[in-house]
Amino acid sequence: MTIEFIRYRITAELQPTFVEAIRKANQLLAAVPDCLNYQLNHCEEDAELFIWRIEWTSVERHLNGFRKSAEFGAFFQLVKPFYSGIQEMNHYAVVG
Repeated sequence: MTIEFIRYRITAELQPTFVEAIRKANQLLAAVPDCLNYQLNHCEEDAELFIWRIEWTSVERHLNGFRKSAEFGAFFQLVKPFYSGIQEMNHYAVVG
């Protein structure tokens, strides 16, 4: 398993649209066999920060499976408007 963390900075006026887009994207992820779980988190100290945590079976299945699938197009259209707000997008392995 690998965990993808996507850290966003989203201004207050865009937050309702952002949260709704992620909610819809999560509905699409729910049908993806290689997606194990997902969660959007909102920072309590800095109201513009969000972290979207997505668990995948592997980096390989995420990058060469889902990202090359027919389902990715609809997913990408939902999140594309917020790409400029991404501060980090990486995969992490669980330690220990």
